Amino acid sequence: MSALQYKRVLLKLTGEIMAGRGGYSIDPESVLRIAGEIKEIHELDLEIAIVIGGGNIFRGMQASAQGMDRAIADQMGMLATVINALALQDALEKMGIVTRVQSAIEIQELAEPFILRRAVRHLEKGRVVVFAAGTGNPYFTSDTAATLRAIEIHADIILKGTRVDGIYDSDPEMNPDASKFETLTYTEVIQRELRVMDATSVALCMDNEVPIRVFNIMTPGNLKKLLMGEKVGTLVVR
Repeated sequence: MSALQYKRVLLKLTGEIMAGRGGYSIDPESVLRIAGEIKEIHELDLEIAIVIGGGNIFRGMQASAQGMDRAIADQMGMLATVINALALQDALEKMGIVTRVQSAIEIQELAEPFILRRAVRHLEKGRVVVFAAGTGNPYFTSDTAATLRAIEIHADIILKGTRVDGIYDSDPEMNPDASKFETLTYTEVIQRELRVMDATSVALCMDNEVPIRVFNIMTPGNLKKLLMGEKVGTLVVR
């Protein structure tokens, strides 16, 4: 077996993977499946932080495009990520994994406030930490929140789990002839406008030299395979 590639990782999950076939709400079976994937890598003595989007419940940018005030829409999106974080925490703790949810907005009855030193201490004790509510500010995506948290906790890499097995030159769900990239530079991602993460997130990763690996979280075992050194998905580096 290959050696573990990293010590501390930030796993960014899209909210859609929490949903069932309809793509909305929360499907308990889907949540348990994702929790099972996380449990597999937790058993490798890996420190795991997670940021999960809220697109299965509410999309702030879509609501803004339809006339809702952008700041209000983004705040509603932040609350959607808290709901997903609590659902994932419940599933992980049912599997015996001690999990803490930290929120960027104050919601003491449901989650701890985000405190960097406390988050790092949780990780050092082997607890999974789920960061919720984005950055706590409107106009920033959950991708930007994931990048910020990864930098703050000194994560070795950002693992972005999606429904697609890497980065393509066009949407593979719309174009069957789309070509997949094995590796890319941050600059290439920005210049080609490859929308795997927003430009702010990619620029932050570039400035702080945090690698990104984009992979299909829906394929069982992919998460563990890439951590053991197998070539899964697309790697973005300098």
